[in-house]
Amino acid sequence: MERRDDSEIMDDFSIQDERIDSALRELKTINILLGGKATTHKGFRILRKRKSLVHQLTVLDAGAGGADVFENGSDQYSITALDKNPRTCLYLIKHSEWCVVCGDAAEIPFKEQSFDVVHASLFLHHFTEEQIVRMIRSFSKIARHGIILNDLRRSTFALIGIKILTLLFSRSGMVKHDAPLSVQRGFTKNELLRILNQCSFEHFTIKRTWAFRWLVVIEI
Repeated sequence: MERRDDSEIMDDFSIQDERIDSALRELKTINILLGGKATTHKGFRILRKRKSLVHQLTVLDAGAGGADVFENGSDQYSITALDKNPRTCLYLIKHSEWCVVCGDAAEIPFKEQSFDVVHASLFLHHFTEEQIVRMIRSFSKIARHGIILNDLRRSTFALIGIKILTLLFSRSGMVKHDAPLSVQRGFTKNELLRILNQCSFEHFTIKRTWAFRWLVVIEI
């Protein structure tokens, strides 16, 4: 299956209404049931062990969406949620305890080494490979210890599965459209390796996680 480059509805920042809120609520459920939350926390466990990190970590969550993967983790993380969509930022302010910054992850408005870790979940698949390389390079300047990436593994089985699940259970038109397209915009391992090699990282790990996710842990 070739990687698609169509824009998702969620990428249209002119949408500033309840459709965003509804999609973020459903994505929270998806992250719990389909491994998104578990994948992110596994990544942090790996990074903590390899870098001997025991303190509360300052984390920039780039393209945060609902930032729901960090819920109930205030003892482990101090989160700054960065998102470009004003409606998403309003949702975050109402439904999270994190510091919220409305800004562009492609032009991060923070100084170098401002955070222990930069995290991105279900975010990079929205971009072209060239854009992703530039973005991860900028992440490496902001992070003191590492980068954790949590995104989709492109496969026919994943596409069939998400189409069935959203058809049966989703009430959000945005999710019904975007979720299958997100899978088609996901990555193969070779694509991830190509991206990371272009960034010239020496120490990184790529793992498959359930369900049809990639976990990438980059040590800096």
